[in-house]
Amino acid sequence: MSGRARLTLAAWGATLMASGALLPLVKPATWIFTAAFVLALVSGVGTLARRAPLAQPLTLLAQLAVALLALTAIFAREQAILWFLPGPQVFTHAADLFAAGAEDVGRYAIPAPDTEGIRIMLVGGVVAIGLMVDTLAVSFRKAAPAGLPLLALYSVAAGLSGGGAGWLWFLLAASGYLLLLLAEGRDRLSQWGRVFGGAQRSARPGSSVAGGGGPTFAPARTGRRIGAVAMGVAMVVPFALPGFTGGLIGNGDGEGTGGEGRGGTISAVNPLVSLQDNLRQPEDREVLRYRTNARDTSGLYLRLVALDQFDGTSWKSSARPIEAVPKQLPWPDGLSQSVRITEVTSNFVASEGYEQKWLPMPYPAGRVDIDGRWRYEPAGRMLVGDDKQTTKGARYTVSSLDVQPTSEQLAAAGDAPEKLLREYTKIPASLPADVKATALQVTKGARNDYEQAVKLQEWFARDGGFRYDVDVESGTGVQAISRFLKDKEGFCVHFSFSMAAMARSLGIPARVAVGFMPGTTQTDGSVSVGIRDAHAWPELYFEGAGWTRFEPTPSRGSTPSYTQDNTPSGTATGPAQPEQSASAQPSAAPSASASCTPQERRLGDCGPEEAVAGADSSGGGPNPLTVVLIVVGVLAVLAIPLFPLLWRTRIRARRLGPGGAAAGARTLAVWQEILDTAWDYGIEPDESQTPRRTAARIVRLGELGGEAADAVHRVARAVEEALYAPNPRPASGLAEEAARIRAGFHASADRGTRLRALLAPRSAARLRWSTAARWSETNTRWSIQREALLTRAIPRLRRN
Repeated sequence: MSGRARLTLAAWGATLMASGALLPLVKPATWIFTAAFVLALVSGVGTLARRAPLAQPLTLLAQLAVALLALTAIFAREQAILWFLPGPQVFTHAADLFAAGAEDVGRYAIPAPDTEGIRIMLVGGVVAIGLMVDTLAVSFRKAAPAGLPLLALYSVAAGLSGGGAGWLWFLLAASGYLLLLLAEGRDRLSQWGRVFGGAQRSARPGSSVAGGGGPTFAPARTGRRIGAVAMGVAMVVPFALPGFTGGLIGNGDGEGTGGEGRGGTISAVNPLVSLQDNLRQPEDREVLRYRTNARDTSGLYLRLVALDQFDGTSWKSSARPIEAVPKQLPWPDGLSQSVRITEVTSNFVASEGYEQKWLPMPYPAGRVDIDGRWRYEPAGRMLVGDDKQTTKGARYTVSSLDVQPTSEQLAAAGDAPEKLLREYTKIPASLPADVKATALQVTKGARNDYEQAVKLQEWFARDGGFRYDVDVESGTGVQAISRFLKDKEGFCVHFSFSMAAMARSLGIPARVAVGFMPGTTQTDGSVSVGIRDAHAWPELYFEGAGWTRFEPTPSRGSTPSYTQDNTPSGTATGPAQPEQSASAQPSAAPSASASCTPQERRLGDCGPEEAVAGADSSGGGPNPLTVVLIVVGVLAVLAIPLFPLLWRTRIRARRLGPGGAAAGARTLAVWQEILDTAWDYGIEPDESQTPRRTAARIVRLGELGGEAADAVHRVARAVEEALYAPNPRPASGLAEEAARIRAGFHASADRGTRLRALLAPRSAARLRWSTAARWSETNTRWSIQREALLTRAIPRLRRN
């Protein structure tokens, strides 16, 4: 196999290995076979075009044409001419597919279904990256820069998968890039002739260095070892250093890790971006099923995470320490023994299709029995998975407290601790004044924090004229809250965030909880929780009752009894014993999915496809097409400044490389390269002088000496012989002479001149001159042909 064919195969393999990081994003992942087939066609056409040989631009155009024909035959066969020739309908259909793919990306959570729109985006993106890698590595023989599109491909996959693509995909992508580098290195070494293997070693002590029998250590073997060591270090170091457990190949979810008994942190993660997309899903899907001894499950909200930090742009969880899960969780902050409390025991079974880093639990949980690697965050009383631990198929039991304060107890609540008050009433300076003004107006006449909270809840849920609508633009920043208070339409995110922000502006400690509503009781006594039950609600702190749930969202959830007028009063009771009839093994069979009416879709009752996932607060997930186009555009912009360098490198390789040109023509090509090298280093060409005088001028102005100066004069004499001798003799070693001269220029020039000669060579002006000459020649030829056509056509038109 030739060196260029080996490079082509390595570029094809490296692209597919890097695109492996995209496999977890879509199921089933059969699109990779389509991408591999189209990319193989493109690589094969490139190989044939280079053997022809065709110019590099023509080779690239041929590859683009084949890629277009192949994609047309696969994705737009019915709209094409003869099933593979693209026409106007093909491009219209492709635009519709890309639009549908972008909509599917925003609609489905990871892993998304393999729709036709998503498939064409993935296949087209991989083929585009593969074409860039093939052009850089094979056409220009620059394997190192070809790593940039490969890195972009892996980075896009890692970003879409939540910040990390897994160690296996990193290993595959890195191995593909190393194979590409090794293929290029082997190709370069093969051009030197016989590879030097180094001194031989004997297995016997005292044997001579020159003795036989020892293995040789070729540079290629050394390169493989260096690459393997580098990959090993890249994979091991992030796990060995504290604070680097995520990184390039970490889980990317932002949670701290650590074994039993070690500390860690849970990073600031906002799990709300996919909430709106999920609420727009047309069908429900069960994520949990549980049995409980609670007599009334209407208030048994299943809490995932608490968002306690509001910076003006989003609500998110603070970065807090995590620890091993204790056998008995601490007593809830601020909860008094005088408040009526009932102990509730619930047994949960999570669906195999539900993968979540946070564990859904009733609040406040007192004891959690679960297998696996889970960590505990005390401030939010949350359990978070450690080292890729998720809720998939989890079975666990939670003993929680059903806290039932009375309105009198909440109204008589004392002041919160100073530290808690300072942290949970913090609002950004950018919060519009109308938010607090509206809060003061709504709560006018309230005598205490409890009455203010109840007035806020009733204003959002009943009296304020708000409408529940999941199609409203998402957002959690100060401007989104101000817009929501003005337009009065939104979904649970808007209601919970706005009430929490307004409560904080009144000096009431507040945060936002994210999780699920209690679910629907089934005929067998179990309770099914579906994706449509995903929800967000505010929690306000009252001394004596602790963190207390409120429900401002209309038509969603249940209003807490302690916020109603008929709130029952009572004294504290001891923990209730779980009912013996409660089964410890709830049924895992999913409930039947009901059809979704247009009215339910408008109200947002058609649940999401996936569970609430971690992301930022800007709205929908990232669009892969947009990301790919941005990456390609950035790479194109970065390649523009490097174009003179690439063109100069190609011209130099053509002039100095081995070829079948005549001896005189080769000598003149090498001389032209020497003149352009001198021009790159600041010596402008003077074509009016003889080769001998030109050589003397180059040596003088370039301050060349030694071998470089002698090489200039030797090549000048060879040029004179090629120009003027009747029978010029073939000159040998001209490429080596040119290399010596270039090295002499490099040694005598300062750093700025060297960089200018490398990155912005002056001789690249020849490209502009050549382009202008060709354009002028083309215009002249077209003018002549046009005149000829008119000359022949006008008489015929007159006769007709």
